[in-house]
Amino acid sequence: MHSKLLATFRQITQLDEEEENLICESFKPMALEKGAYFIKTGKINTRLAFLQKGLVRYFVYKDENESTLEFTKEGGFIGEYQSFMNQSISTQSIQAIEDCEMLSIDYHDLKKIYSSTKNGNLLGRAIIEHRYNIMINQLLSVYKHGPEERYKYFITNYSDMAQRIPQYIIASYIGIKPPSLSRIRKRMTGNISSPG
Repeated sequence: MHSKLLATFRQITQLDEEEENLICESFKPMALEKGAYFIKTGKINTRLAFLQKGLVRYFVYKDENESTLEFTKEGGFIGEYQSFMNQSISTQSIQAIEDCEMLSIDYHDLKKIYSSTKNGNLLGRAIIEHRYNIMINQLLSVYKHGPEERYKYFITNYSDMAQRIPQYIIASYIGIKPPSLSRIRKRMTGNISSPG
């Protein structure tokens, strides 16, 4: 059950048997049905999770509309890190796009791993740095790219997930309405299929 999680951690650092046992005890199975929330805006994020199966999106409300920030698929960690680390109110929601299976750890168990293992802090830092890099890239894309460039960015970075994500959610990621996304896709398809 924990083999993928341990393999992910082993890519960061070597773990001894005691550390692996503590990780397996601390990360507990959790399921999330399609459409259900891992965390909602206005709540405190009390746990992080490793996604074993499924797909989630991060979104905020902008002018009363949902604005999707990013996606995480199996093999990635999910959580609203600012809320989790500071035990403060979350500004984002995390919602399952598909039925999800994950391994979840709460705030106190993670702190125990940090304090009682030699590699705990290194693992935690690596996860947070990974999430930070994703967040910065997404933020830069919002400010640097227009809708068509942002759609290209989506296709480049999430090509393996594009068929799994509903069109209205892709549109909310790009920052446009679904009809505008259809027009962009038609234009791009026309450009690709027309002779050079």
